Amino acid sequence: MTSHILDDIQVTRRGVARRRFLKSVSTAAIAGGTLGFRDLMAVEAERLRKRGKAMILLWMQGGPSQFETFDPKPGIANGGPTEAIQTSVNGIRIADNFPKLAACMDDIAIVRSMTNKEGSHPRATYQMHTGYVPSGSVKHPSLGSGIVQQIGNPESELPSFVSIGNTQGAGFLGMDYEPFVVNNPGATPSNVALPVAQNRFRRRMGLLDQLETQYASTGAEAVVDTHKSLYRKTSRLVLSPDVETFDISDEPASLKSQYGDTNFGKGCLLARRLIEQGVTFVEVRSSSWDSHQNNFEQCATRAGETDPATAALINDLKDRGMLDDTLIVWMGEFGRTPKINARTGRDHYPRVFNLAMAGGGIKGGQVYGSSTADGSAVADSPVTVQDLVQTVCQSLGVNPDHENLSPLGRPMKIVEGGSPIPNLI
Repeated sequence: MTSHILDDIQVTRRGVARRRFLKSVSTAAIAGGTLGFRDLMAVEAERLRKRGKAMILLWMQGGPSQFETFDPKPGIANGGPTEAIQTSVNGIRIADNFPKLAACMDDIAIVRSMTNKEGSHPRATYQMHTGYVPSGSVKHPSLGSGIVQQIGNPESELPSFVSIGNTQGAGFLGMDYEPFVVNNPGATPSNVALPVAQNRFRRRMGLLDQLETQYASTGAEAVVDTHKSLYRKTSRLVLSPDVETFDISDEPASLKSQYGDTNFGKGCLLARRLIEQGVTFVEVRSSSWDSHQNNFEQCATRAGETDPATAALINDLKDRGMLDDTLIVWMGEFGRTPKINARTGRDHYPRVFNLAMAGGGIKGGQVYGSSTADGSAVADSPVTVQDLVQTVCQSLGVNPDHENLSPLGRPMKIVEGGSPIPNLI
């Protein structure tokens, strides 16, 4: 590790001023092992932050049908009316619902062999977001929170983790890593407007600090610390000019048109703006993929929003030179049954499903794994949830073996088991 890595060390999340400290520490001290563990962790975390890695999770809430997205099966008994169209990569065909993504397949990798056991929405959503099955004894942190803990920038005036539509929270990692939720993408959040003049607001925060200090002296330090952390982050945001990042009105009309005038389209455009301003993890949600009835019409409608927005996001990041450092993952909690039910719908099916990835070092223009001819099972190269999390960690330079202590005192890794998907990165 060379000395230039230490030039701009930031303050850590715990508030310890390491910038000045690490500037005075020689490279020999680091190499010689005379720094403590926490100091070495601070140096490593800053090295990762300087790489500017980020992730955008495009979450298809409800479980998108693999047959109507990236693994169509036209011509078989349960294939339905969905056709397969040629993409920009010879030999890769996807559902005709996604012509825009078909045109930029050179930058996309499809995984057609995802497999899992969780077939209920809450449990599968939890597992896909955390890497763990739900447990009554512990609330696991979401992947976004774990990533932000390791490579998020604590000095940023914008939240490091933004969720456009609600998502899994920080679990036992606590308030510092909770997502900032945006319900109306494209406009400045209403709850970040200053209620009074700035100088008056600062006086109020000073008074609040005094009251909290008095309350802490009664034995309520833990409660006060959590409250202070929340208000410190909030006040820093509302006083920052960076809050204007949430307003997309200054974007060119032609670009906004490419993303689409939908909540998902606006969310994807906002995600690009946030990543550009140094936010580490953004989740954008598309709802209503739970197609128990009218599957084909429902999937076509959802794709009509997500196809142009996802393609625009990939191309926009690429045009700005940001795609290599920004991982995009398009996925839902599970897939849909090969069998079409009596309501022309498809039911929950975690046995085999698909997802798509782009950016972040992902080698585009490829398909990993496959399903059987009838789409009922994985034919080769199965990918588990743990494998997926390992791949995300590899892309972002996050340590999957990093341990946090649960409230029960048990050390828990970012992910237990699994291996990165071969040749994807």
